Amino acid sequence: MSKTTRKFKAEVTQVLSLVINSLYSNKEIFLRELVSNASDALDKLQFLALTDPELLAGDTSLKIRITPDEEAGTVTIWDNGIGMDNEDLITLLGTIAHSGSREFMEKLKEGSSKGVNIIGQFGVGFYSAYLVADRVEVISRKAGSDQAYKWSSDAKENFTVESAEREERGTTIVLHLLDEQKEYLTPWRLRTLVKKYSDFVSHPIEMQKMNYGEEETVVEFEQVNQASALWQRSASEVTEEQYQELYKHLTSDWEPAMAHTHFRVEGTQMFTGLLYLPTRPPHDLFNPEMTHGMRLFVKRVFIMDNADALMPRWLRFIRGVVDSDDLPLNVSRELLQDSRIVATMRKQLVKKSLDMLEELAEEKPEAYAKFWKNFGVVLKEGLHFEPNQADRLGKLLRYESSTQTEPTSLDSYIERMPEGQESIYYAIGASRNLLAGSPHLEMLKKKGFEVLYMVDGIDQWAVDGLKEYGGKTLVDALQGELDLSDDDDAEDKTEALAPLTVRFQDVLKDEVSEVRLSKRLDESPACLVQAEGGIATHIERMLREQNQDMPEQKRILELNANHPLITAINELSKGDKSDKVNEWAELIYDQALLAEGSPIKEPAKFAQRLTGLMQEVATAQLN
Repeated sequence: MSKTTRKFKAEVTQVLSLVINSLYSNKEIFLRELVSNASDALDKLQFLALTDPELLAGDTSLKIRITPDEEAGTVTIWDNGIGMDNEDLITLLGTIAHSGSREFMEKLKEGSSKGVNIIGQFGVGFYSAYLVADRVEVISRKAGSDQAYKWSSDAKENFTVESAEREERGTTIVLHLLDEQKEYLTPWRLRTLVKKYSDFVSHPIEMQKMNYGEEETVVEFEQVNQASALWQRSASEVTEEQYQELYKHLTSDWEPAMAHTHFRVEGTQMFTGLLYLPTRPPHDLFNPEMTHGMRLFVKRVFIMDNADALMPRWLRFIRGVVDSDDLPLNVSRELLQDSRIVATMRKQLVKKSLDMLEELAEEKPEAYAKFWKNFGVVLKEGLHFEPNQADRLGKLLRYESSTQTEPTSLDSYIERMPEGQESIYYAIGASRNLLAGSPHLEMLKKKGFEVLYMVDGIDQWAVDGLKEYGGKTLVDALQGELDLSDDDDAEDKTEALAPLTVRFQDVLKDEVSEVRLSKRLDESPACLVQAEGGIATHIERMLREQNQDMPEQKRILELNANHPLITAINELSKGDKSDKVNEWAELIYDQALLAEGSPIKEPAKFAQRLTGLMQEVATAQLN
């Protein structure tokens, strides 16, 4: 093909501009990123060759080569992997592929304000080449094709693509180094970077070695990395730095993992693995289409990224690698879903993940608090989807509460329970502030009973999977009939106020399912209570706003028999002005809505009714 010039997509232009202007603090990571890309290309070829051996075309020695050329001022990264064709070069190098360009740029702007290194986080590792080069050439020939192509750009606005020559499949990247980056022409410097960042890469990484003889100098290539899968080594042989570099290789995350666990499982199934807990959540953590799962190897052969059958969605933040000795090399994603071997592996991976989290919570509570802030909402999904894990997940839960300024564990809650408290009380609402002022909690607070505040959307469904913990039943303070009163005259008051509750029920029949006297109120005249098993009011509102088909939920109006207002209305109902009771019933219902943060249906009528009653009281005071 003839040489064609194309413009970068707008987002890529912005990325390149930021790279060139030295946004990123650690320029040496360019080699890690480009070697990682080369390793992925070799992995993909190896996998595809399982079903199409011809792709190897007799060249089965997969490798990566790094060659500095001091005279030309270039560093070349060469591989004989899957390669790219014309369309691949345009798509993969001319756009930010599969990363969500708009969201990427928003995150990039956040990063730019903090001066942090986010190369690699969104699939843009290739552009790290421009940290050290002012011009980059990519010559590639796709496996199974005879035609090679050359992509080149000076990282300004355009790139060119043209036909080229390459004897074998694979990709060659030529970096024309900036004058101030010529240190990377030194072989020793490059070898050091390979050992630092890519020693664990499972394919050989080779560099030139000059053998000086009496008559001639022979140029040979020697391997400079161990090329052994780090997860196959003994844990005693692996340094913390090596663990973290593997994590960055697997995830392209620029920040070290918060925790990791290295394990070997032997028995009916044999597999090894490494699990990592990221420090911060990915930008797409709550995207339904977010890819998750482990990188799967079989007998040290890469099979697939994001093997989601190996890890439940509620642990989608866990990253890592699993290497099985029992799965077939040609295992497919569909086969994984139905494999008993995979079911056993999944069970073990969940156990190892929870072990890692428990250890972090016990040994590094401050780090665990940070984890909980970033990933707690996702972890709680496990209570809903796999309630059989409730005992283990219960230890890991953290909630704000009526007595604690920081999220607390259930174990700590139980330790603080006063004598006479038999249950763990919780309240589900839109925010801590709303729950803290909720009238439903008045009697609980009076008795010194702590209340857990559940303010995440998932809590409504998650807590259903946690009926009890530590021998204590979990009780929703906003639902059902809560008997907390020690009133010896309760039966007499129920009888005395029975006509009033019937009156209120008749007036509010379209709004509430029942009117009854409360055993949870202390200072407020009334509150609205959800029937047992109902959905929290703020969640119901949210679902309706999303056009979800929600059946109408009528709640229960509870009246405080000891409140002066209720006793006064009861007396009013017996006298000449009993017609006013209807207005008081409406007003108290609206007041109960406002107290919990819910909107009232007719604000204008509420204001008129309130004004009228206030006017009557003021007039009575004057007389």
